[in-house]
Amino acid sequence: MTNNDLLRRLRYALDLNGVIMTEIFALAGYEIGPADVLKFLKKEEEQGFSACDDTVMSLFLDGLIVYRRGRQNQSADAVQPAEGALTNNLVLRKLRIALELNDETMLDILKEAGVSISKSQLSAMFRSVEHRNYKQCGDQFLRNFIRGLTLGRKNTAKKNNNP
Repeated sequence: MTNNDLLRRLRYALDLNGVIMTEIFALAGYEIGPADVLKFLKKEEEQGFSACDDTVMSLFLDGLIVYRRGRQNQSADAVQPAEGALTNNLVLRKLRIALELNDETMLDILKEAGVSISKSQLSAMFRSVEHRNYKQCGDQFLRNFIRGLTLGRKNTAKKNNNP
């Protein structure tokens, strides 16, 4: 899955608009205008498309953590360096932190998308690469997780609208 596709899916799943996404980027120390954010959200074949690299995507996820949870006790100017290549496992970990999800909640989100895995299978994706029980998070698994987030948000909205 490309970073642009991931950004589009997260925007929809978390109900973010261009202005909020601009704020999220700013929280990670990356200044970008709403028009430039929209270029990331376009599909490759559309005019004005701009590719979102791993560094920019990582900054968005870091900004999402600050946006949802607040800044840590570090100084406001301290921006953490990029971790290098952005893997699906790292994306899943950052989403877990940003959305303050525990194992049970993540399993419920995956059930919304029709995916059933055990708690130990899920925790294997958060282990170190060197760990013998490490499991790589595939594109389809990440897509299903984000789809579960979207479906969960829609179902919550339906429940809140019905008396």
